Amino acid sequence: MSQYRTFTAADAVEYAKQFGGVDDPSTLVSAEEIGDGNLNLVFKIYDNQGKSRVVVKQALPYVRCVGESWPLTLDRARLEAQTLVEHYKHCPQHTVQITHYDAELAVMVMEDLSSHRIWRGELVQGVYYPEASRQLGEYLAQTLFHTSDFILHPHQKKAEVARFINPEMCEITEDLFFNDPYTDHERNKYPEALEPLVASLRHDDALRIAVAGLKHRFFANAEALLHGDIHSGSIFVADGSLKAIDAEFGYFGPIGFDVGTALGNLLINYCGLPGLLAPREAADGREQRLSDVRDVWIAFAHRFLELAEAKTTDVAMAYPGYAQAFLRKVWADTIGYCGTELIRRTVGMSHVADMKLIKDEAMRTECIRNAITLGRTLILAADHIEDVEALLARIRQAV
Repeated sequence: MSQYRTFTAADAVEYAKQFGGVDDPSTLVSAEEIGDGNLNLVFKIYDNQGKSRVVVKQALPYVRCVGESWPLTLDRARLEAQTLVEHYKHCPQHTVQITHYDAELAVMVMEDLSSHRIWRGELVQGVYYPEASRQLGEYLAQTLFHTSDFILHPHQKKAEVARFINPEMCEITEDLFFNDPYTDHERNKYPEALEPLVASLRHDDALRIAVAGLKHRFFANAEALLHGDIHSGSIFVADGSLKAIDAEFGYFGPIGFDVGTALGNLLINYCGLPGLLAPREAADGREQRLSDVRDVWIAFAHRFLELAEAKTTDVAMAYPGYAQAFLRKVWADTIGYCGTELIRRTVGMSHVADMKLIKDEAMRTECIRNAITLGRTLILAADHIEDVEALLARIRQAV
């Protein structure tokens, strides 16, 4: 039996030699730690020709940027690995491949994606990948449909819900998405000039009730095996390729949460671009983000309905028209969760490069203001936005 210990770079190399699946393990000679290191240790393993071959990732037992006062379950490594393994079964072209994991050491070995780039970094620099949004929609449709009641036998579905129960990581989501930004919490961080706007979130009864409903559905609706944190920093892209990574928040929840989180990060970039790029490039980039939002939803909905028509196993759910009715509910959830993502990324603690890299303080404050305003608008209007074209119109009107 293995016993948990925090890996060094040398440990990662030795582990990769044993479990990396490389034809000649003796060629693996060095490791480089990559990533922000807030939750995990991530090592890229190199051979004696200087080529990266595999990645070794180990969960830390606490949030490094906070310290041991914020402990984290090591079981999240198992949940992440098993979520990605399950998603890979249904959408291998858009899911990172996990080749080995050890639950006790909280470590996994995965394919190297050095040929790809983190999507958020590319979006911030104005680099456009025309196929990425449709590929993301495909990933969402395949993984969410194939882990849902549309295709799983009820006994299997209930067993899977139990296998992927993830209370500690879900609690983090529950706090950061639905609690902290709407209270005067010490983890919140935003420009002082926006205090009146942020304070108004705490006292908006309609908003607080809508957020409570979104949180309740996050608690209660075990619709499919979610990635749980599918933002642009958890997606690698290359020309013609997209791969989802980092699924340690995976659990069975409402389908609209994954879709809404994905769209919310595209809209964070939409709001931040005027502070990141020159005016002409920013305007073009914002139009591309709106097209991305449209393409993600259309690709997701089209493929989900196609799969439902061909593969639904439940007699009642296979009745003509039900899948369309179900997606109308998912659509409303998607818009609401999209709004909470915008607010938690700008009011709460989990800020992102789309805003942090804006150098001009006044411009950054204005971009953050627009994201908060858009988030509030979407949460309140979620039940009244009929389709994706109406959503795009509402975005243009709000920002």
